[in-house]
Amino acid sequence: MSGIPADRCKMPQAFWRAFSDAGVKPAAILRQARLPATLHLNPHVFLSTAQIFAIYRAVEELVDDPGFAIKFVKAFDRSGHQPAFLAACYAADYRDALGRIDRFKRLSTCETFVISEQSGEVTVSKEWPYSPEPEPALSIDVSFAFVIELGRKGTGQRITPVRVDLARAGPRSLDHETFFGCPIRYGSPRNLLVMRSSDLDRPFPGRNSEFLDLLTPALAAARKDLEAESTFSEQVKIVLKRSLASGRPDVSNIARELGTSERTLQRRITEEGTTFREILAAARQELGEHLLLDSSISIDEVAILLGYQDTSSFYRAFKERQGVTPHNWRERNGERASLH
Repeated sequence: MSGIPADRCKMPQAFWRAFSDAGVKPAAILRQARLPATLHLNPHVFLSTAQIFAIYRAVEELVDDPGFAIKFVKAFDRSGHQPAFLAACYAADYRDALGRIDRFKRLSTCETFVISEQSGEVTVSKEWPYSPEPEPALSIDVSFAFVIELGRKGTGQRITPVRVDLARAGPRSLDHETFFGCPIRYGSPRNLLVMRSSDLDRPFPGRNSEFLDLLTPALAAARKDLEAESTFSEQVKIVLKRSLASGRPDVSNIARELGTSERTLQRRITEEGTTFREILAAARQELGEHLLLDSSISIDEVAILLGYQDTSSFYRAFKERQGVTPHNWRERNGERASLH
């Protein structure tokens, strides 16, 4: 549905905010990379692999700090996360979360994760199909640090890799050693993040307050709305909004969240003249509208955050309920929102 051609990808707005929070202004980065000075202000702009690499190299030249990637990843807690990270936070476990990240990566053709598992270990590497040159060190470090940070936030435990292999000779960084907490082998044949398979089976609680604080305003507000709603059906809908990104918005999970049994949940919503399926459709519709108002989130990403298997299913369901496609709804209501 998206029709994204080869070698076109986006630099998420969260990245620009994090660069700024980490002490490097986007305008300076773009100037150093010899790219348009206002490029970062357009959430819809597509970049080539060469341009993405130029941005990372520009940051490396400006900061001259081999440990900057760690500072950058930590800056995301202040600047807000991209949709892929948010969806992964609601995964069932660490392994599921990595799968969700991979699913978002496939929306773009520039970059892919290669994940393999053997003999109790999982290796994560990266590929850039449209680049004839090596990936910048900063890009590698950021990706590996994000994978570990995701596991730590999701499990609530300090996940430590088996080792990190880096193809470059150096320089060594104390920040890397402190953050990863494992051997870092410089001058390796290839860039690899090596983890224990057992760590990937660790569950994600998925409902702790730290995750909710990271979510989009529409989802974060749902936590406060829950106590204010009087009808049970409305409470179910609010919990569904918070659970959709997990891909598991079934009756048993929602009942557990509300502290009741599945049978009681079904009985109470029936007494209020509705069904779980109808509430789920309404939750998806309302949350979808909130997400569509954020132009920095693509329609493909909205579909994933709502738990749809593909964008086509989202288009069909949205049009059936609203009478227009998500694209047309965004165009119409985005203009209205900008006037207020």
